[in-house]
Amino acid sequence: MYYPPVGFHFTVLFTGIIGITDNDIRFQSVSGLNVEMGTEELIEGGENRYIQKLPTRAKYPNLILKRGMLKGSALIKWFRDAVENYKFKPITINVTLLNEKHVPMTTWNFVSAYPVKWEISNLDATKNEVVVDTIEIAYKYFTRI
Repeated sequence: MYYPPVGFHFTVLFTGIIGITDNDIRFQSVSGLNVEMGTEELIEGGENRYIQKLPTRAKYPNLILKRGMLKGSALIKWFRDAVENYKFKPITINVTLLNEKHVPMTTWNFVSAYPVKWEISNLDATKNEVVVDTIEIAYKYFTRI
């Protein structure tokens, strides 16, 4: 019997960043795994029943990664180089969904990825919460392997 995969067993791998550790690839959540086709409307003379919709370019939202804050992270160093020194080094990111035996089920390959936003969760003395880094990454496109 087939059971749909669970969404909590995944890895995120970064190709092109030196010094990545096991802690750098562990995330609480990944979002932005979607694509939307753009359309262009074409009105034909004499045809009043409908407007033709033609496909244009695909639109990809930013990839959003969340995890507990780390000290000495190679991923954050890559991000800081972009933000603080304006040294952008596009990389490849692979998000892989795993089955119960830790075997890859499917992988999304994000091409020419670079950081665009970094957010640290609020510090609040009235709550008992972990400080969370949210990293937003732009890319050209993704493919599903």
